[in-house]
Amino acid sequence: MPSRRDILKATGGLVLATGGSWLASHAHAAVPNPPGLAPLPAGAVASGDLEAIAGKLPLIKRSWRPPNYETPLSYFSEELTPNRAFFVRYHLAGIPAEIAADKWTLKIGGEAAATPFELSFDQLKHDFPAVEVVAVNQCSGNRRGLFEPHVAGVEWGVGAMGNARWKGARLKDVLAKAGLKKEALEIALNGADGPIMPATPDFQKSIPVWKALDENTLVAYEMNGEPLPHWNGFPARIVVPGWTGTYWMKHIVSINAISKPFDNFWVKSAYRIPVGKFPLIDHFTSQMTDVNEPITEMVVNSLITNIDTGQQVPVDRPFEVKGIAWDGGRGIADVEISADGGRSWRSATLGTDYGRFSFRRFSQAFTPTERGALIVMARATNRAGATQTMELILNPAGYHHNVVQRIAINAV
Repeated sequence: MPSRRDILKATGGLVLATGGSWLASHAHAAVPNPPGLAPLPAGAVASGDLEAIAGKLPLIKRSWRPPNYETPLSYFSEELTPNRAFFVRYHLAGIPAEIAADKWTLKIGGEAAATPFELSFDQLKHDFPAVEVVAVNQCSGNRRGLFEPHVAGVEWGVGAMGNARWKGARLKDVLAKAGLKKEALEIALNGADGPIMPATPDFQKSIPVWKALDENTLVAYEMNGEPLPHWNGFPARIVVPGWTGTYWMKHIVSINAISKPFDNFWVKSAYRIPVGKFPLIDHFTSQMTDVNEPITEMVVNSLITNIDTGQQVPVDRPFEVKGIAWDGGRGIADVEISADGGRSWRSATLGTDYGRFSFRRFSQAFTPTERGALIVMARATNRAGATQTMELILNPAGYHHNVVQRIAINAV
C-alpha cells in the first residue's frame, strides 16, 4: 500500500477528496471587484475564476496549491452561509484524504495535563454535552486584496468568511477530562494537514487557556446540521467564536496543554499585528511583544449584499439597501445607512439576532427625489462602541480591513 508521503508526491501535495477528482468543474467567468471598495490587483482579478472543488459549488479561486477559495457575494444575502458555498482556506498543500470517522482519534495531553487520553469520534459525540453556537468564521486576511498599497499574501476579496451553526463538545469539557494543571498557560492545536517540503513549518496554533475554557469554544463535528465538509475540517475542527479563523484548526488531531508560550512560526512570527493599531479587547498576552501581538478578535464590519457599482434605481420609487454586519462577539448595536455619500445617516432595521457571534442582517429603504449620482454606504457599530473606519488602517500583513463601502449608483 502506498504511504501518505507517496500519495502526496504523486498528487503534487494535494490529496484528492474521496470519490472523485479534486476539481469538479471550472468556469472561466470574470469575477468583478467587490462594490464600493478599492480594486483587487489585476492578477487577482485575472486568476479569480469560478471553480468547483469536490463537494463545493463554484467558488472564487485565489490559489489552488494550497486550495484557497472564497464565497461569492450572492451567498451572503442570508445569515447562514450554505456548507457547499463556504470558503476554503489552507496554508499547506499536504491535505489529508477524507478521514473515516471511525478511524479518527484525537490525542489530548501535553506536559500541563494531568491525565492524557485519546478520544474517538463516537466518544466526542456521546461522552460530552453537545452544544451549538452560530458564529462567523473569517480568515484574518479577508479583504487583503483591497489594501492600497497592496500587501503580500492571498489576495482575498470580501468572501473569505462564512457564518454557520456549529455543533460539538465544549473544549473546556474535553480539557477537564485531561485535568489541566495550575501552570497551564496555552493550549496548542495541531491538524492533520501538513507541509510538503521539510523546511516548511507545520501549521500549528495555540490559544490562551482562558480562551480555551470559554464556554463557546468548541471541538465541532457538525456545521449547519450536517457533518463538517471535508474542506472545512472533517471529522472535527476547533471553533473559536469571535476570533479570526487562524485559530479554527481543521482536521484536529492533537490538543496539548503547555506551561510556556508556544514556540511555533505561525504564532510567534505570522498572524501578528502592530500593538495599539486596533480597538481590540482580547489580547493574547503570553505571546505579546513591545511592538506586535497575535491577531485575536475580529473588528466590527459590514457588507452591502444587494447593490452593485453603477446600478440604476428609479426616481420617486423606493430602493432597499440590504446587507450583513458582524464583529468579534460584542454584538451589533446599530447599522447606519447613507445614500448621499455620508452627509446624512439613518439607522437600518436589524434582522433576527442569532447570537453575538453571528452575522446580523440589516435593511433600509431610500427614495431618490431627483436624477443623478448617489453614493450608498453602510456603517456598523458594536455594543462595545467600536465603529467601522472610513480610512484603511495600514498594517504589514493586511489584516482587519473594515473600511466603509462607498457604492456609486445612479437615480434615473
